[in-house]
Amino acid sequence: MKARKTLLLVGLIVAAAASTSGGTRTAPTTSDSRPTRGPERPATPYGADVLDLAGLPNVEFGDTEQELTQRGVLGARGASCASGLNGMEAVSPVFDHDRLVLLWADPPVRTPEGVTIGTPVSQVRATYPALTRLTAPRGTYRFDGLLARDGDRAYLFLHDGRTVRKTVAGYAEYARRLFDEGFGTC
Repeated sequence: MKARKTLLLVGLIVAAAASTSGGTRTAPTTSDSRPTRGPERPATPYGADVLDLAGLPNVEFGDTEQELTQRGVLGARGASCASGLNGMEAVSPVFDHDRLVLLWADPPVRTPEGVTIGTPVSQVRATYPALTRLTAPRGTYRFDGLLARDGDRAYLFLHDGRTVRKTVAGYAEYARRLFDEGFGTC
């Protein structure tokens, strides 16, 4: 419960502190602006506690809320601002136009390389050497970010300069929008 409250608080801070920004791009879309699943990718070969750039077992980026509900994966979360993934309290989905575009993850969920909340920033930089450094505006309570992009997908690691404080995965453009504008926060 404490992690969920912290996530909500950080999300609200990010949204409130976001300054105006230039144009943004989005994940691949259909003609009516809905995100698509993009190129077919193999389902994640990892266990339930590993978040890769395809998603989680039985949960893939681009899935619709209806598809996830029909599979019994998506359900309501009491006092939360959004639906949750059944049996995966450490993961919070973000949808745009009914499509899953991002997943916020708390421990024990980690990337295939073992990165999660608490991982030293130096280890993230060594693990993902081609990442993009994102700097939060001065005078805000926002975290700096590290964006590790692979095609149209990415990990966004929000950090305090020493350790990862938040882990997000999904479509790269949505991860960047989250950092720049607060997209995907409650």
